[in-house]
Formats: sequence, structure tokens, C-alpha cells
Amino acid sequence: MTPVFLSPEARRRQAIELRARYDAGASVEDLERTTGLSHGTVLNRLREAETVMRTPAQTRRLRADTQQVRLRQAVNARVRELYESGMSVKALAEQEGWSPRTVRRRLVEGGAVLRSAQQARRLAGREVAAARHARAGALRVRYEAGEDVPGLAAESGVSAATVYRLLHLAGARMRPQHRHRLRNAHAP
Repeated sequence: MTPVFLSPEARRRQAIELRARYDAGASVEDLERTTGLSHGTVLNRLREAETVMRTPAQTRRLRADTQQVRLRQAVNARVRELYESGMSVKALAEQEGWSPRTVRRRLVEGGAVLRSAQQARRLAGREVAAARHARAGALRVRYEAGEDVPGLAAESGVSAATVYRLLHLAGARMRPQHRHRLRNAHAP
């Protein structure tokens, strides 16, 4: 059989996938059978993913507790669904009371493909933009109901210029600014 050489990224993904399956209860022998990899390659990939190895007795006990495995798989599937719908790792960690590392591990166990750093930044940018548009919309409603810009600025804790920018972003119809100029004191 011709050896297959993987890119470092593909090798890392394979190691993470093997670890997820191993952590979910598969034995090294199961992984050999299902992947076609040699025993040594499976062990090396598990080591690369920093897998804590079980004894054969621990594997048997884990398999005996199938209800716990099913519950874990259900939680992983739910977390994966939330992640794929756009939730960030940080938001999932806060929601579940886990560390971000645990969230990433559970996502991989659930079969999710993790976003790249660039994709995560892009998604976070969209979330910030959506929050900005929501804030702009709320300010527009209040402005069009009669509140003035200085009052909105003071209440929101931002400058009047920021309120104007947000109102323009929301497409608010601006009222004329009534600036009363001082009359020339020398004019009759």
C-alpha cells in the first residue's frame, strides 16, 4: 500500500477527529479498523492531540455506560447546532459554564468543523455591526418620538456626534437644528 502524506493541517484535523472518537468511547483497535491506519499511526495521532489514554478496563467500563455516552453525544450535537448557527465559542462557554477549550473539544467530538481565526473575526464583526444597527434603530425610534440629540447622548453615555452618526445609519429623518445665534450687539 502506498503511504499517504498529509499536510500538517490535515494531520492535525485527523488527530483531533481520532481523539474525539476515542474520547467518545472508541478503542484504538476500533479506530484502526474504521480508518485503515496502523496501530502505531493511531497512537501517534492520539498523542499529537494530547489525548489522555485509557486502560483496557476503563474502555470496557465506558462502553458499559452507554447511557452516559448517549447523553454526551446529545449535548455535543446541541452545542454543535448552536455553533453552526453562528454562536461563538466564547458565548457557548458562558452559556454552558465551560471553558472555551472544553467547548472546542466538545464541538470536535460532535463532528463540527471549527472556524478559522479569520472566520471567527469576521463573524464577531458581523455581531458588532448587528448590535450597532440595533442600537441605531432604538435611538431612531426615540428621536422620532421627540427626544433631542443631547438628551439621547447623555443617556446613552456617548457624544452627540456619535448619536448623529447612529441616527444617520438608521436612516432617521433629521429635524432642523435650531441654533440661536447671538445678534450683533451693535446693530439697532
